[in-house]
Amino acid sequence: MPVELLDAKPSDALPIHLVAKDGLGNAGLAPEIVAWASANGFAGEAGKVLAIPGADGRLAGALFGTGQQENGLGYGVLARNLPEGEWHFATAPAHPELAALAVALGGYSFTRYGKKPGRELGLAVPAGADAARLIRLVDAVFLVRDLVNTPTNDMGPAALEAVARNLAGAHGAEVRVTMGDDLLEHNFPMIHAVGRASHEAPRLIDVTWGAHDAPKVTLVGKGVCFDTGGLDIKPASGMLLMKKDMGGAANVLGLASMIMAARLNVRLRVLIPAVENSISANAFRPGDVLQSRKGITVEIGNTDAEGRLVLADALALADEEQPEMLVDMATLTGAARVALGPDLPPFYTDDDALAAELAAASGAVEDPIWRMPLWKPYDAKLSSKIADMNNVTSDGFAGSITAALFLKRFVEKTTAWAHFDIFAWNPTDRPHGPAGGEAQAIRALEKVISARFG
Repeated sequence: MPVELLDAKPSDALPIHLVAKDGLGNAGLAPEIVAWASANGFAGEAGKVLAIPGADGRLAGALFGTGQQENGLGYGVLARNLPEGEWHFATAPAHPELAALAVALGGYSFTRYGKKPGRELGLAVPAGADAARLIRLVDAVFLVRDLVNTPTNDMGPAALEAVARNLAGAHGAEVRVTMGDDLLEHNFPMIHAVGRASHEAPRLIDVTWGAHDAPKVTLVGKGVCFDTGGLDIKPASGMLLMKKDMGGAANVLGLASMIMAARLNVRLRVLIPAVENSISANAFRPGDVLQSRKGITVEIGNTDAEGRLVLADALALADEEQPEMLVDMATLTGAARVALGPDLPPFYTDDDALAAELAAASGAVEDPIWRMPLWKPYDAKLSSKIADMNNVTSDGFAGSITAALFLKRFVEKTTAWAHFDIFAWNPTDRPHGPAGGEAQAIRALEKVISARFG
C-alpha cells in the first residue's frame, strides 16, 4: 500500500507537528519554525500541510493544521501532501488510531487499469494505536473500494464469487454456491428471476467460518453486479454508476475480512445473492408475481426494484437459523440519498439496544450512520390486489423506509437485525479517500460485533 504503517519509529523518521488554529505560539515549536510558518501564511487551519526545511535546506519535518477541533479522518490529507519518506507524529493526536487510519486510507489509489499509485510513505503508528488492528481495517476498506471501483466486465457474478472464494481460502472458511437453475431446486426463486436474463448465471454465494458452537453472526450483501433496471430500464445517466450496485456485497466481504482476520469468537456466515439485472427475452416483467423462499408472493410493480427481491430470499435463508445478529447491506434506494445524502447511510432496526450500540460506535470511529424508522403505517403501501405484497409503492414517498419494511417481512425469528441502505461511493475526493468506491458502516459494525462477541 502507498502508506505503510510501521510498528516502530525508524530512527530517521521525520516529525509531524500538530498545530491548532492560530496556535503557532502554543505548539512548542522552535522560533525559526514559527517564523517559517508565519512567512508562509500557515496558521493551523484544518487540513493545511507545510513542509519544514532544516538549517542545511533539507526537509526536516512538517506542520499539520488541526483547526479549531481535531477531525480524526481529516488526517488523511497527509497521505497526499507529505513528501515521500518515513514520518512520525511528534505531537500526539487526540485520537491516535483514527489519525493513523486516516493517513493510511488517504493513500489509496485504484491502479488496476494503469493509474499510478500514490506517493510512498511510512508512518510510525502512534502510541495508543494497535498496528495489527489498523492493518486489518485498512485491508478491508481497500478490498471494498477495489471491488466497487472495478467495472462489471471484470466484476460480474462469477468474478464476485471468485473474490469470495479467495477471501474464504485466506482464512480457512467454507464456500458453497448455488447457481443457475439449481436456485429453483433449492428454493431461491427470486434470486433466479432477477438474474436469469444475464449471460452470467445468477448465484447465491454462502461463506461460513468459525467454530460451530460460537454465536452466529450473519451478513447479507446485495450483489447486483450491474443494474440496467430490467424491462423498466434506467436512462443512460442512471446506469453510469451501476457497477457499484454490488456495493452491499463488497461491504459485507470487507466486514467479513475484518472479523476473520481478528479471529473473533463468532460463527460467521456471509450470504451474497450475485446477479446482473439484464434485459433479454426471459427477463422478469412488470406485473409478474414471483414466489419467494419464504412463501410470500410478490407482485412486480417495477423491475428496477430488484435488489430487495434477491435480498429477501437470502434474508429468509439467514433467518431460518435465527442468528444472534443479522445484518444486511445494500445500495438499495435513491430515496436514502435524497433524505441523507451520500455520506450518511440510514440503518433500520427494531432492536433499540443494537441501535444504541451502533450509534455510539459510529461516533467513536467516525463512520457516520443514522437510524431511520421502520414506520409500520407505511407497510400498507406495499399491498397488492393479487399477491401478498408488491415490491414497490405507488405514491413515491418514503422509498427507503418502505424498502426496509419490505425486507422486514422476510425476517421473523431474528431479533437483532439491522438493514443498511448504503451508497458505497464518494462523489468527490475526501481527506481519507478519493472519489470512487467507499466502505460505509463496516467500521462501526466491526466495533459493535467485536464488543459483543470478541
